[in-house]
Amino acid sequence: MKRKREGEAGMDIVWQTPANPPHPQDYIFRNGIRYVKPYYFEFIAHVKNRWAGKTIVDLFADEFKGRPYEYYVSAVKCGRIQVDGEMVPVSYMVKSSQKISHFVHRHEPPVMACDVPILQKEPDVLTVCKPASVPIEGGLVKKQYIAKVVGEFPEDELTVDANIDYNAREGRSTAEVRDSAKGKTASTKFSRISSNGTQSIVLCEPVTGRTHQIRVHLQHLGHPIANDMLYISDQTVDRSIKGSSADRSARMSDASLPSNFDEKVINECEENSDSDLSIDPMCTNCPNLAPKGYDDDEEGLWLHCFRYCGPGWEYECPYPDWAKLS
Repeated sequence: MKRKREGEAGMDIVWQTPANPPHPQDYIFRNGIRYVKPYYFEFIAHVKNRWAGKTIVDLFADEFKGRPYEYYVSAVKCGRIQVDGEMVPVSYMVKSSQKISHFVHRHEPPVMACDVPILQKEPDVLTVCKPASVPIEGGLVKKQYIAKVVGEFPEDELTVDANIDYNAREGRSTAEVRDSAKGKTASTKFSRISSNGTQSIVLCEPVTGRTHQIRVHLQHLGHPIANDMLYISDQTVDRSIKGSSADRSARMSDASLPSNFDEKVINECEENSDSDLSIDPMCTNCPNLAPKGYDDDEEGLWLHCFRYCGPGWEYECPYPDWAKLS
């Protein structure tokens, strides 16, 4: 579904919803990577009981930590954040069940533009080997992964039962003791496939599905994924500019904004009256095509799902090249 809205300074903006997927002309291909042209998108949420009574700005700053506080102040003033389809002041206190709209200039993460191998054709099912950069999965399938980790992994099968506590602002998780009040319960089984004494290939079987579960549990064992800069050490100082591209896109690298950000954005919104929508004055990712934190030449994480299982069926994907130890 598409709907039109008068943008700042009279711009005729088409806001998109998930029911309106990109068309072929919306894609851009660069160096083996496929990008979707940035587009305007309306995120919709309804006020939960625990949100009621908060100001609209505090609600977003507390619950949606991917952007800085100053951004949300400006978004409310510009009308990019609305309540029940109406602009509200920054001091507005939300009420239960109200509809909150957040209008953004959306930059989608790029994916590999390589061919997708077909594993099996059946009358009702087509099975393909999905590139790791393409997001799917609805939690209904049992999956087994392989990972290339640091060090010589133990020969005996190991099970890690440690809560996963995800910090949205940092874009990373930590492992907590099982009975901790922090995080969600999580369990993963691990067994060694091979090792050369320096690195190991490990079979990973998640029993639960938490954010970064396999990566955090491997770090917890002292054998992090060998190219996982987000979890390869306990130091967090440089992690805001390291990690896989997906990690870094989950955070806004511009967490610190200039003191005049609000005034600057309002002025730009009022002045931007041309029809070129490639650059948006409120967007925290423009002028880049991809979200902040993505590199064109970045290698994928050494974690690969190679087996998918369900009731009465099972499919396997080939191992990636990095799974061979010399």
